[in-house]
Amino acid sequence: MSNLEKTLSIIKPDAVERNLTEQIKSIFLSNGFKILNEKKLQISKNEAEQFYLVHQSKPFYNDLCSYLSSGPIVVMILEKENAIKHNRDLMGATNPKDAKLGTIRKQFGLSIDKNSVHGSDSLENATLEIEFFFKD
Repeated sequence: MSNLEKTLSIIKPDAVERNLTEQIKSIFLSNGFKILNEKKLQISKNEAEQFYLVHQSKPFYNDLCSYLSSGPIVVMILEKENAIKHNRDLMGATNPKDAKLGTIRKQFGLSIDKNSVHGSDSLENATLEIEFFFKD
């Protein structure tokens, strides 16, 4: 039985700014992910607020929204068996200091805020997040 899933990945402003997009994409590809769709864009603070609505009550919400809208991002739809779990394992802990060796955040993340990548945390959120950026 196949458990092919789609997940959203965002290469955040700090990583785009440091020209890490191709390196990060190659990490996904070498780990068996397919990139089904991708685009580079810049979102407004308002759009970031909509995107991160689930975190609205958290103290870091405003900074998170300001940061995501601070520069260009690359959004991708990744596909693989158990894509959500695999992507989260590959990204590493939210705080790069706590991330395991070999993870994207350990390698490229600058801080808990500027941690280079975002990935959906559940099937439900993956569906919503993909729709947010790729509604036709």
